[in-house]
Amino acid sequence: MAGSRPEAQDHPPENGFTPLERPAPRLLPHIDGCVLPSLGGFGRHQKQLVVLTWIPALFIGFSQFSDHFLLAQPNGTCVSPAGNHSNWTGPPLLASGAPALQLRANGTAEEPGDSAGLLCACEERRLELQTGLLQNVVTKWHLVCDSAWKVHIAKFSLLVGSIFGYLVMGVMADWFGRHPVLILSALFMLVFGLSVAFSVNVTMFSTLRFFEGFCLAGLALSLYVLRIELCLPGWRFSMTMVASFLKVGGQLLMPGVATLCRHWPIGDDWQVLQIVIISPFVLMLPYVWIFPESLRWLLATQHYKRSKAMMLRIARKNQVDMTTEASGVLAELEQELHKKPQRSCIVKMMSTRNLWKNIVVLCVNSLTGYGIHHCFARSMMDPEAQPTALCHTDYYTMAGIAVATCLALCPAVGLMGRRGGLLTFMIITALASLLQLGLLNLIGKYSLLLRDTLNRKFSVAFSIIGMFSSHAVSTLSIFFCAEITPTVIRGGGLGLVLASAGFGMLTAPIMELHNQKGYFLHHVIFACCTLLCIICLLLLPEPRGQPLPESLADGETFTRQTLLHPGEQHLLLVKYERDYSRVHDTPLHLTATGDNGIES
Repeated sequence: MAGSRPEAQDHPPENGFTPLERPAPRLLPHIDGCVLPSLGGFGRHQKQLVVLTWIPALFIGFSQFSDHFLLAQPNGTCVSPAGNHSNWTGPPLLASGAPALQLRANGTAEEPGDSAGLLCACEERRLELQTGLLQNVVTKWHLVCDSAWKVHIAKFSLLVGSIFGYLVMGVMADWFGRHPVLILSALFMLVFGLSVAFSVNVTMFSTLRFFEGFCLAGLALSLYVLRIELCLPGWRFSMTMVASFLKVGGQLLMPGVATLCRHWPIGDDWQVLQIVIISPFVLMLPYVWIFPESLRWLLATQHYKRSKAMMLRIARKNQVDMTTEASGVLAELEQELHKKPQRSCIVKMMSTRNLWKNIVVLCVNSLTGYGIHHCFARSMMDPEAQPTALCHTDYYTMAGIAVATCLALCPAVGLMGRRGGLLTFMIITALASLLQLGLLNLIGKYSLLLRDTLNRKFSVAFSIIGMFSSHAVSTLSIFFCAEITPTVIRGGGLGLVLASAGFGMLTAPIMELHNQKGYFLHHVIFACCTLLCIICLLLLPEPRGQPLPESLADGETFTRQTLLHPGEQHLLLVKYERDYSRVHDTPLHLTATGDNGIES
């Protein structure tokens, strides 16, 4: 630079003005492009931390699917009929091998006129589980018949707690940092999760499950954000999908864990199961010392003093010489140490022009994906099958579909990108839903012979396809939001999308509470939402290969790419100046100017 100045003075510009030197571009805002590559990129330190975010994913899968075992509906057998049924001549209720009286999904019996209706009229009844446990919450406190609504309150409690946890913990992660939210969530997860196992009644159980869901949401959200912010653009999706596989692995292993707790000598087996799935979170307590704060969040919120110590630690673990490779970043960081930290909240999203629209679109996508997933799952179940078969077959079918979805997402997103993959799976979901609602009714109307044979087969086929695609839509919507939301409000933005997913999951216990009344209308509404989502998805940007936005200004510039090639779009915007000198005056113009064209 010093040698170029005399040369510039020897050859002054023609207009007589000396050019002003532009200030060097800042390096600190470009974390993916400058800061992380100067510290070794996705080096050994980052890989170790990502592995630490994978380990709790398996335990989170245990907790999220524990309701299928702790609150499973049992089979009922009437041991001592009421007095008004003492002369009943139906199937023997007291004899060995007597048929069990089946309960509905909402815990109530069938119509009072049949044999199953006698269960609620029995003075003494025996409840038997088919889910790997000998006793759970339903059988311990006899939550059937008139008390069946308490089971749905218990199911609501975990989901509602998760919804509030996503919203509150997301804001806290943006304000106080990811690390405090992670540690507090893990600590209180142990406290409330273990307390659930010692509940003395269903009210205490439901209350503690609410706080367990609250802490579980904070744990899942903070790990998700930390994992995204540790990775460079080329590693983000693959690292996230590994965590998704581990979470599904927890779902697949849950029946085996429940079976191992079946014959525990001390305490009820459902209490042992709750302790077993919560105790592994003890392994997260050392994260207080071994897991650092997100460097990306520290730089985005101008915690420059803490950032300097963090960068030196990362460079040392990645074996990077800071004096050569990161000298420019450190020099700029030294000049910014006097600045005070600036925190942001998700409320500032409302002052943006494009960002809030993108987040709202992804919230609707997540809500629709999880909501219609239950519609497909309900259509897949065979109402004539035995409860034992329903329990095991449907559970493993849903887990297998989740595994297939994760396997299909990897190549699909690699080929079509985030927006293309999300749009493709949403179109498949809409087609499966519309065909299930319309084609099956058409077959039953015009072909009575095929109605019984093909109706059930088509319904199961469309349900499996719909569950597959809707699960992909939900998973990809959450990841999409984590990529396009700026670092300063990433926790709050991701919390909104995850809370929307929780509202979609709430549709399952709501429909069970109403004994599946209004199920068809419920499915129609979500089918219409899929069509709306297809249109809105075209407004989203494509974040594949792009650096994560750090500030709100970065998020605003993160807009969708035009469908036209940049060269073609430039041609449409260029204004050409046409030469009208050879065009003669028209008679109308001559009349307006007063010249009749006759020479004097």
